[in-house]
Amino acid sequence: MVKGNAGLLVPDLLARRAQEQPESPALVVAEVGTLTFGAWDRRSNAVARTLIDRGLASGRRVGLVFDERDWIDLAVAWCGVMRAGGVAVPLSARLAPAELRHALTDCSVSAVLHGPGIDPPHVGDWRGTPADLEQADDGPVRRDLEPGGLAQIIYTSGTTGKAKGVGATHANLAYGLSADPKRRSLLHSRHFLHAFPIGSNAGQTMLVNSLGARPAALTMPRFTPARFARLIESYRVGTVFVVPAMAIELLNARVHERHDLSSVRLLGSTAASLPPAVAAGMAKAFPKATIVNYYTSTEAAPAQTVMIVDPTRPASVGRPHSGGDLKIVGPDGRPAKTGETGEVWLRSPVGTRSYYRDRGLSETVFRDGWVRMGDVGYLDADGYLYLVDRESDVIKSGAHKVSTLQVEAALYEHPSVAEAAVVGVPHPVLGRVTAAAVVTRSPVSAADLRTFLMDRLARHELPSRLLFVPELPKNHLGKVVKSRLLDLLRPDAT
Repeated sequence: MVKGNAGLLVPDLLARRAQEQPESPALVVAEVGTLTFGAWDRRSNAVARTLIDRGLASGRRVGLVFDERDWIDLAVAWCGVMRAGGVAVPLSARLAPAELRHALTDCSVSAVLHGPGIDPPHVGDWRGTPADLEQADDGPVRRDLEPGGLAQIIYTSGTTGKAKGVGATHANLAYGLSADPKRRSLLHSRHFLHAFPIGSNAGQTMLVNSLGARPAALTMPRFTPARFARLIESYRVGTVFVVPAMAIELLNARVHERHDLSSVRLLGSTAASLPPAVAAGMAKAFPKATIVNYYTSTEAAPAQTVMIVDPTRPASVGRPHSGGDLKIVGPDGRPAKTGETGEVWLRSPVGTRSYYRDRGLSETVFRDGWVRMGDVGYLDADGYLYLVDRESDVIKSGAHKVSTLQVEAALYEHPSVAEAAVVGVPHPVLGRVTAAAVVTRSPVSAADLRTFLMDRLARHELPSRLLFVPELPKNHLGKVVKSRLLDLLRPDAT
């Protein structure tokens, strides 16, 4: 049984909304079009029927390769695949061809649905657009939908190696959704706005939100700070979702000085923790909004911690939310004491996800309902979580362990620093030392920046090298690619 929705799964929620609000907008793509609940329901039923007619067996995977202009077609295909008993594999067309081929081959897709004008890799038995499949009868389709059945596979960003497929069940996707109009989320809004990429966990969460929330989802083909701010202003958006990289771009562009952002009552940041200086800047830029940091991962969702940004706890990412749980595991495998640093684990309130086809890795990350987050952190006396760093990013420098997050947070406090990223580089005596790549918004010398940091960081935390760059190397999700950053910052790099 799925909490709050009487056992209804995502396709069922769509049918319910279509019955109650057939002409209401569910999804608006700026400069592209609008999808109503009624049209979404009819079109996905037609896609499902054609998939079955073409021989799609229950449980088979279908790749969904779409550009961010194609959110409407993606939504139709996503629900159509699930209604046909298939497993949806959403992927952004902006991925490199090799990345797309890896994902589609890794999960052995039977077919690929794609946006118009997109030429996806030739993997599977056939390819087509949703429009090609929508000529069938659009009567209700609901084949082999079970809470424990696999519904979706999302491929991780692959910043530390090849992308891994994370499978989610129907119950996992539907957790917390309600068919009761009075229990829908974001009741203060007419629209909620995001610009997350297709195929990301954040983007797929927004699709689920479009069924479980009161407001219509509003998105855009490509994020720029100015376009994002104009949408807030023109639609009087009440809820905004960003990732930290977007928050930093909005602040650096100073859009709040040129646009009216007073309609925003809730601004949520996800995918990574907001540096305290960035959170403070967003609070000033959106003076009427509550700033909330959500901490989760593709593997852990819907488990998460939630933190309403609090000046008394500027670095915390909050406490467990909506039935989830949290623990810190010490080096000996036992629960860590208050203030003691260890591995961060989250427990999902409903069936956990797993890596598709990688049982060995799944057993190290998923255990008895718990998910190992790959982060190091600690809890304070009130149960608030503080992240120290990614396990793989902690820098062992001589006898010290250095948090790259702490060094980055100190860099962000300087008024001339627009963006910063820190890694560990080789050192002949200490093993590794910190090095930082910095994007500036106004002139500052390396010497002045080092002087500024000396009041905020210990000697062993100070960057051994400061490199000023025009931009940080990022993937399509806006995450810094540490391997490329290391290439820039290694001692022999010019």
